[in-house]
Amino acid sequence: MHDTFDARNELEEKLLSAQEGQLSSEDFMKYLMDTQVFMPIKDSIGIEGFTSSSKAIPLTLKTEDNVEVLILFTSPDRAKEFVREFPGYDGGLLTEFSWVLERTGTGVGISINPNWPVGFDLEPEMVQQLKNN
Repeated sequence: MHDTFDARNELEEKLLSAQEGQLSSEDFMKYLMDTQVFMPIKDSIGIEGFTSSSKAIPLTLKTEDNVEVLILFTSPDRAKEFVREFPGYDGGLLTEFSWVLERTGTGVGISINPNWPVGFDLEPEMVQQLKNN
């Protein structure tokens, strides 16, 4: 767990503002929908840097309640330490949060910046609500 957090990009600044109550959660969510997030993925890489498969597997974890949670970060740097515990998730994808949301299955939660003091979790019901809007 990290004790300090210095915002390194606009997404982190907005997230910090939302957590400190300076930005409404509604305004933050509107901002997040069109903002890029980093999704760690497992994929085998060929000799010349081309992926050898057409399926990239995003990093998901199960909670104690057996809920699947998709792991995302505000930048690739924020993911480095976390993914060390998950061999094979050396790569990742920078993409809009809305793209990730569209492809997230039913009953899946989302965690952004796990183990960092500035991050947040979306319960599966909230993910579904965002997908429906």
